[in-house]
Amino acid sequence: MKFLIILAWKNLSRYRRRTLITAFAIAFGLGLFIWIDSMLLGMDKESERNFRWYETGSAKVILAEYEDEMTKGNLEYLIPNPAAVSALLNGQNIPHTWRAGFAAEAIVDNGSLFVRATALDPDTDSRVYRIKDAVVEGRFFIAGEFAAVLGDSVADSLDLEVGDFISLRTRTAGGFNQTLDLEVVGLVDTPNPYLDRGAVMIPLDVANEVLFLEGGVTEIALDIPATNDVAQTVAELNTVIQAAYPQLKVLSWTDLAKDFLALAEAKSSGTSMILFFVFIIAAVGISNTMLMAIFERIREIGMMRAQGMKDRQIQISFLLESAGIGLIGSLGGVILGVILNFWIIRWGIDFSTLIGDMDIGYRTTGVMYGAWNIDTIITAFFLGIFIAVVVALIPTRNAIRMKITDALRHN
Repeated sequence: MKFLIILAWKNLSRYRRRTLITAFAIAFGLGLFIWIDSMLLGMDKESERNFRWYETGSAKVILAEYEDEMTKGNLEYLIPNPAAVSALLNGQNIPHTWRAGFAAEAIVDNGSLFVRATALDPDTDSRVYRIKDAVVEGRFFIAGEFAAVLGDSVADSLDLEVGDFISLRTRTAGGFNQTLDLEVVGLVDTPNPYLDRGAVMIPLDVANEVLFLEGGVTEIALDIPATNDVAQTVAELNTVIQAAYPQLKVLSWTDLAKDFLALAEAKSSGTSMILFFVFIIAAVGISNTMLMAIFERIREIGMMRAQGMKDRQIQISFLLESAGIGLIGSLGGVILGVILNFWIIRWGIDFSTLIGDMDIGYRTTGVMYGAWNIDTIITAFFLGIFIAVVVALIPTRNAIRMKITDALRHN
C-alpha cells in the first residue's frame, strides 16, 4: 500500500503536487483555526455556565451597600425580612433560594484553612444551584443538622473524610467570635474549581441560630428562566423590589462576575493573537506554495502572451485557478475543523495533570470542551479562498509585466 502511494505521488506532475500541497496547507491552517477558536469559546461558555450553576445563579437580591463588601465575607449586611421579598418574587414566578455567605477558618487537628462558608436552605437550594447533584461521597445535609458539606479539594487539603468533624471559626452578625463544631456528611466535586477548592456549606437554620442572623440572609439567589432576557428581567425586578424596599438591589450574574468578565475580555486579546498567529502560519504556507506554483509557470504565461492572449485574460484565469485551489482547501479545512470540533465538544481534552490546582482564571476543571461557532466556520471557508486569490495576485501581475522573451527563457 505504501509503495502504491509513493508511486502515485511520483507519477503526479510537479504542478499537481504543488496544487495538492497548497490545498493541504489551506485545509490544515483553517482546520486548526476553527479548532482553537472552538476550544477558547468553549472555555468561556463553560465558565459562564458554571458561574450561574454553582456561584451566582442568574441574579441575586442583596442590600445595595453589600455590593462592595461581598468579597469580605462578613455578616453585617443582612436582608432583614427575606420572606417579604420572596412574596414579591413569587408574584413574578421567579424561582429563588436564601443564602448567607461568610468567611471562616476551617480547623482540624493537623491544621487549618481559610474558606468561603455558605449557609443555605437544603430544601430550596436546588431551585437555583446544582450543588446537590455534585455530591460524590456521603450525602447532603438536612435542615437543623449540625453538619457540613465540603468541596473535595478542601477535604483533601485538610485530610478529611466523610464522618470526620471540623470546626469553623468565624464572627456572628454582631461581630463576636464564634466556633461551630460540625460533622462532615458529604463531599462535592463540581466543574467549578473555585467551589471545590474553598467551599464549606452548612444548613441555613443552624447558622441562623448560632450566628444570630435573626432570620436575615446576605442574598436571595434567583433562577431566571432561559427564555427570559436576563438583563431586562433584572431591570424589571429592580423596579418592583426597590419600589417596596429601596435599600435592596438586584444584580445579574454578569454584575456579580464582572471581575471574571474583565479578565476574560483581557484574555480575549491574547486569544485573538493566538488565532492571528495560526492565521499567519496558514497564510505563509499558502503563500509559499502559491508563489512556487506560479513562478514555475512563467514560461507558460509567456507562451500564452506570445499567442496573443491578453494580460487581463491570463490574470483572471490564474486567479480563478487559485480560487479553485482555495475552494478545495477551504472545504477540506472546514471538514477537518468540524471533525476536530466534534471530538473536543464530545470528549474534550484533559489538561488536569498539566494544570493541577493552578488558577487559570476560568471556572473550568482540567477537561477543556469546545463549542460550535458557525460564524468562525463560515469565515474560515471564505478566508481560505480569499487568501489563495490575494497571494496569487502579486506574482501573476509580476509575471505578466515581464517581457515575453524573458518569460519564455525563464527556468
